[in-house]
Amino acid sequence: MMKDNNFTIAAYQGFIDDGKLMGSRCTKCGAMFLPLKPICDQCQEASMELLQMSGRGKIVAYSVIMIGPQKMIEEGFDRQNPYCSGIVELDEGIRIPARIAGVDIAKPIKETIGSPCRLEFTPNSNKPGILFFKILNELS
Repeated sequence: MMKDNNFTIAAYQGFIDDGKLMGSRCTKCGAMFLPLKPICDQCQEASMELLQMSGRGKIVAYSVIMIGPQKMIEEGFDRQNPYCSGIVELDEGIRIPARIAGVDIAKPIKETIGSPCRLEFTPNSNKPGILFFKILNELS
């Protein structure tokens, strides 16, 4: 079991900044969580451990976003430059919302659902790192 201070949002972001996707797992019932949680939602125990995720999964839902929140507008996304956001189910079974790269935003297709993907990180020297998932194809 790790110290409680390892199960904060700041610690979660620190792992992302280091290029790791870390979740927490209850040592009593085995439930897993993203982001980190110091107490298990299933059995209410505080016996949590850190678990590094594989970073592989599949797309279970996605949407092309043309009018995003202010943060995305500041990053240059708008009607002429939309982005894709979605839900990825990791190989470990946990679902996580994230940006999705590799979707043809001009012609998104239903067949994207179920596509395998892998975790990547955008390093950012002035701001926290950002995680996203890239759809895998035969060349990946």
